[in-house]
Amino acid sequence: MVHQYKNNGYNMVLDVASGSVHVVDDLSYEIIARYEDHSLEEIQKELSDHDPKEVQEAYEEIQNLEKEGVLFTEDCYEDYICEFKERPTVVKALCLHIAHDCNLACRYCFAEEGEYKGRRALMSAEVGKAALDFLVKNSGNRRNLEVDFFGGEPLMNFDAVKEIVAYGRSLEEKNHKKFRFTLTTNGVLLNDDIMEFANREMDNVVLSIDGRKEVHDYMRPFRNGKGSYDFIIDKFKKFADSRNQQKYYVRGTFTHHNLDFSKDIFHLADEGFEQISVEPVVAPETEDYAITKEDLPKIMEEYDILAKEMIKREKEGRGFTFFHFMIDLTGGPCVAKRLSGCGSGTEYLAVTPWGDLYPCHQFVGQDEFCMGNVFDGISREDIVKEFKASCVYTKEECRNCFARFYCSGGCSANSYNFNGTIDGTYEIGCELERKRVECALMVKAALALEEEGQEEA
Repeated sequence: MVHQYKNNGYNMVLDVASGSVHVVDDLSYEIIARYEDHSLEEIQKELSDHDPKEVQEAYEEIQNLEKEGVLFTEDCYEDYICEFKERPTVVKALCLHIAHDCNLACRYCFAEEGEYKGRRALMSAEVGKAALDFLVKNSGNRRNLEVDFFGGEPLMNFDAVKEIVAYGRSLEEKNHKKFRFTLTTNGVLLNDDIMEFANREMDNVVLSIDGRKEVHDYMRPFRNGKGSYDFIIDKFKKFADSRNQQKYYVRGTFTHHNLDFSKDIFHLADEGFEQISVEPVVAPETEDYAITKEDLPKIMEEYDILAKEMIKREKEGRGFTFFHFMIDLTGGPCVAKRLSGCGSGTEYLAVTPWGDLYPCHQFVGQDEFCMGNVFDGISREDIVKEFKASCVYTKEECRNCFARFYCSGGCSANSYNFNGTIDGTYEIGCELERKRVECALMVKAALALEEEGQEEA
């Protein structure tokens, strides 16, 4: 399967199965579009405004690329992935809901201000320690284990965070494990002591901010209605600098109310943040802030604006990383990982304050997906099997999608919430993911060509 598109003046050709990306001239672009269904003679006839010899030369170059396995390659991974998914899996990551409570009242919060369709609660250190014991016990021979402190707002239960981290460190040497802790925070309770602790113990931190002050304050107010931007912005800048602009990212959400979200991304970059993620809200159409199909043209335009500006800023020496444009063309996850999904329900689980296990943080509170608890282990193997079986080849919408090697089939929670099954897709999310992949590949190609030109000069 080959995907062709034009973006920012570049003729882009993606060979889906091999992952090869080609930037071609106009003639080659037209030939590739006809290559599989037309003979050379037919193509020469259709492109009669070109010299037949030039058409033949370009055609033969395309033939060579096909022989080299970088164009028109077949997707031969379905049997391999099905076999891979049948292999025993281990748990490698936990999302600890350290606090089902929050000191903000974000309008779009899927966690209902931290309650997750349940009650407000803080995780005890005992439950957190039992979760780490569960992780060690169920991680097999895997050495590196990941634990994310999540909420609600985790810093409302910071003493428990410190105690759980200390316990995790005590487990490492004797169990031949290494914990990579992460923390997601809205910044309200952030102070110098917490920053120092996080810089010592947290492999990554996620700082929640939506962008421009007016956008952030509207969607992320305190419970009294007052905006939180001024309360967190300087602390976040200090925190990012204290981590040398590495191993963190500021994460925002854009909604129907700020479809010009590229301005929010540029605002964060101009404030000095170099690791940025601003993601589309996922919400029922009944919500006034929900993204609708009618919003898609504007959003697509914004991604194009973002991509062009990122290239410009990179050339000027003031580039930044945008999480959803991060594609590694030379390495990255193996094919099995890229096609088998995010690992929710199998390798990655969420833990409630009282120790219940769910496939991921977005399923928490949906009783039908409670898989067991950290004290007794997994009791719903049927849920594990359901998630384990799911991959791009079990989703009809994914089979003919050029982006399937990059999105891994999309989010199971979004599929369930919109379709009632984990083996479907969230249509708006798919449209946006395809656009992000196109922009990301164009940015990579543009910067690579720029570097190549500089080397030749």
